[in-house]
Amino acid sequence: MSNASPTPPTWPGRRLGLPESGPRSIVRPGRRFAAIAIDWASAVLASVLFFSYDELATLAIFAILQSVFLLTANGSIGHLALGMRVVPLVGGYLGIWRPLVRTLLLCLVIPAVIWDLDQRGMHDRVAGTILVRR
Repeated sequence: MSNASPTPPTWPGRRLGLPESGPRSIVRPGRRFAAIAIDWASAVLASVLFFSYDELATLAIFAILQSVFLLTANGSIGHLALGMRVVPLVGGYLGIWRPLVRTLLLCLVIPAVIWDLDQRGMHDRVAGTILVRR
């Protein structure tokens, strides 16, 4: 019996049966940060246009955009622009509750910055989703 910790996977998503690269592989951090920057910039722009920039309006717009685009297109504006999509870990339909729970936790920020070995944020783990390349 060994006290050594388990060996980390050689690439994010390997433990989940996902490929190292290409379609359905885990999206790496740089592309994730760029996507959220696009999403936040879209929310700020809408807030400036309609509310003369209000912090709460910006957050609400961000949450609405996330939820609507996840429900209808399996990805936010930033995800889709950068070739990503959110899928349920078990496969099938994303459903209604997954996008809503994921968005709520994303808006709280902290769950989104706590990652596991597969580079899945806590918001994805709780929602049972995974962000993959298209």
